[in-house]
Amino acid sequence: MKKLKLYSTNLQADTVSFSEALLKGIALDRGLYMPEEVPTFTMEEIDAFSDMEYFEIAYEVIKKFLVGEIEDTVLYELVKDAYNYDVPLEKVVDSKYILRLDQGPTASFKDFAARMMGRLMNYYLSKENKSLLILTATSGDTGSAIANAYYGLNNIKVVVLYPETEVTNRQRKQMTTLGENVQIIAVDGKFDDCQAMGKEAFADRDLDHLNLSSANSINIGRLIPQTVYYFWAFAKLRKGTADDDIIFSVPSGNFGDMMGGVLAMKMGLPVKKFVIATNNNDVFPVFMKTGIYSKIEPSRNCISSAMNVGHPSNMSRLMALYGGVMNEKGEILTLPDMDEMNKEIHAVSISEEETRSTIKETWRNHNVLLEPHGSVGWAGMLDYLKENPEADDQLCVSLETAHPAKFPEEIIKILNIDPELPKSLEGLEDKVEHYDFLKNEYTDFKNYLLKKY
Repeated sequence: MKKLKLYSTNLQADTVSFSEALLKGIALDRGLYMPEEVPTFTMEEIDAFSDMEYFEIAYEVIKKFLVGEIEDTVLYELVKDAYNYDVPLEKVVDSKYILRLDQGPTASFKDFAARMMGRLMNYYLSKENKSLLILTATSGDTGSAIANAYYGLNNIKVVVLYPETEVTNRQRKQMTTLGENVQIIAVDGKFDDCQAMGKEAFADRDLDHLNLSSANSINIGRLIPQTVYYFWAFAKLRKGTADDDIIFSVPSGNFGDMMGGVLAMKMGLPVKKFVIATNNNDVFPVFMKTGIYSKIEPSRNCISSAMNVGHPSNMSRLMALYGGVMNEKGEILTLPDMDEMNKEIHAVSISEEETRSTIKETWRNHNVLLEPHGSVGWAGMLDYLKENPEADDQLCVSLETAHPAKFPEEIIKILNIDPELPKSLEGLEDKVEHYDFLKNEYTDFKNYLLKKY
């Protein structure tokens, strides 16, 4: 097999290898990297996954993208080290399941990508005797996952920007209590503002000497590991079922999680439908209905705070997969194949009232505790099934992207229940926090980086 090449979604930069794309984070033309050819699996290969552990499936999937980039034996050990925790599939009712992606070290689905990406980055940097300054924006869970995945690594320093008032106390403390090579900055603004400051820094030639890279979902190193749990869910649940396909519902903010799923489908995973469920930041559901893409500025505050994104960065990747072109400003230069997108994707916006009522009803009817983001995903799946009752007996999996204990304030308000803490969140309250504060001004952020690094 030939070595994979990656191109920029803005189509104005040279193609690069996986390791180059991983370490650069974003292309010089501000586009996001995508594989020129999506590697594929046969159904025979996918069938073989049913008897594998999670890390073994991860090895087989990720290896497809890294041909000629890394020795198989090295990759195997990196993957085995990254995925040393459970990935439960919780049956709710009939053929409907929740994929619990909340069992990692920071109780978030972001652990799946961050841990693998951190190990790959450290491997390449050690090999080339180089160092990086990782710059990432977070709406909640990304920051803690990245901070924990990269904490203590010799060749990497981390700067995390977060919107000061839009993360929970526990989400913040998971980031601010680490120290060492991890620096946290509270920004007087929204997640979109944090993300915009980061993107501007990447394009600023005055900062070239800092060797900046990204660990947001804009990095291809985040995207590829997120394809794995879709293969995992299918492999484990298909056993003994008659259906050859599956419906996934994905609570979506910056669209990295969703892109991992759509990429898995393009790799050969037999998916009947992807439900893309957003909160009131409904830029994509509106686009799917009207063909008009209009960014939401500022993004709308919702209790599913990590999904408060008015212009998802990964939208340009989704457009590219369906033959479209979108620049970094959110302008569609070439319209994607809307017929194909509507065939494969069901997009829906879930209101605050629906989010809360779904948490209540799922707890009351099934004794299953959802947090706000998982609730959006589950409500999205129910919306699809209501519109398509013939699919009700289909295998359906909704993603739970974070542990309910990360959002105790909302769970207590809705159910009068204080979620039990997982081990990964114990002891946070007693730890000392360290973080800086910046206004929503790029020049302030630039000067901060130049002074500190």
